[in-house]
Amino acid sequence: MKLKWKKGDTVIYPQHGACVVLNIKRMKAFGKTSDYLILRTVINEMTLSIPVEQISAVGVRPPVSSSELQDLVSVLSKADPRVPANWSRRFKNHQEKLKSGDVYQVAEVVRNLA
Repeated sequence: MKLKWKKGDTVIYPQHGACVVLNIKRMKAFGKTSDYLILRTVINEMTLSIPVEQISAVGVRPPVSSSELQDLVSVLSKADPRVPANWSRRFKNHQEKLKSGDVYQVAEVVRNLA
C-alpha cells in the first residue's frame, strides 16, 4: 500500500486530533509483521502506532483545506431544523455523526450542542 504521508506531515486522527508523522516502521504485533504509521499527538505528545492497512478504518486523514474550513464555518453558523426533539434520538443521532469521522458531521454536532 502506497502511503500518502511522510515523516513530518501533519494528519488528523479522529480520537486524538492533530498528529505529526514521526516514522513509518515495520513491527511485529500479535504474531504478524506489518508496516505501522508512527504518530505523535500535538496536544499531549502521546505516541500512536497504527497498522498501515487500518489507516482508513480508523479515520486518519489530512487536515482540512482553507476552502473546507470556510465550508465548516458555514455549517457552524446555520441552524439545523432536522434536530430531533426527543433527547434520546438526538443523543443517538449525535453519536452516529461523531463516529462517522466526517468533519462536516462532527461540525453539525458541535453546532447543535453549542
